[in-house]
Amino acid sequence: MSDLFDFSGRTVFVAGGTSGINLVVAQAFARAGASVAVLSRTPDKVRAAVDSLGECGVTALGFAADVRDYEAVAQGIAATCTELGEIDVLVSGAAGNFPAATDAMSPRAFAAVVDIDLKGTFNVLRAAREHLRTPGSAVITISAPQASIPMTLQAHACSAKAGVDMLTRVAALEWAAAGIRVNAVVPGPIEDTEGMSRLAPTPEMAELVAKSVPMGRYGTAREIADCCLWLASERASYVNGAIIPVDGGWSLGGASEVFTAMRNLLVE
Repeated sequence: MSDLFDFSGRTVFVAGGTSGINLVVAQAFARAGASVAVLSRTPDKVRAAVDSLGECGVTALGFAADVRDYEAVAQGIAATCTELGEIDVLVSGAAGNFPAATDAMSPRAFAAVVDIDLKGTFNVLRAAREHLRTPGSAVITISAPQASIPMTLQAHACSAKAGVDMLTRVAALEWAAAGIRVNAVVPGPIEDTEGMSRLAPTPEMAELVAKSVPMGRYGTAREIADCCLWLASERASYVNGAIIPVDGGWSLGGASEVFTAMRNLLVE
């Protein structure tokens, strides 16, 4: 169990929670004693995630569904509540991304990222609303620096994540009276993630990214999970509608410039 946080007797649902940052978030809640349900598209990843969560000694459930499919998401959430009770913590983290110039991107490619990131987040929040414990539940969306910083090769992600941040703020306004807090965590460059391997696929690009972070390094998925644990805990009981960067200061100046440099490398 976590040394700082105790989520025993709580139910946590993590959309996208079978790989990368979201899996580490799900595992952190499991280690803190929560029963955890995860949802993502790939059945094999769902089974592996459930096995890893069960090793923490808690009840774990998994559902194979695409966040773009509202009915499938709603079924997974309803089944979770039937088995585990009302949801205390909802984490919406499913996302898609790839580098592509605006004038070279197809409408289908643009729509794919918007549908997964923005519409998927809406589907998760909307489907879960009636199953959230009131008062006292916490909702956490996983955003990205692209939400507020224009970056070359990222028109689709910038558009989608800007929408996620505004959706987070609006839900925070609308649901606060019911005792539901809604906040976003904004990971910076995180090591050993599929997202960064796509955006910085070469050692040269990876070094550029690391140097662009004021703290001089990539972050870890556990550092993102620690922020989520805090946000979902009573220690953050007056935090609502916040968009919190966990990025080593990357969003203060290095994020936009590094993507321009990376584009130049791709052109060369």
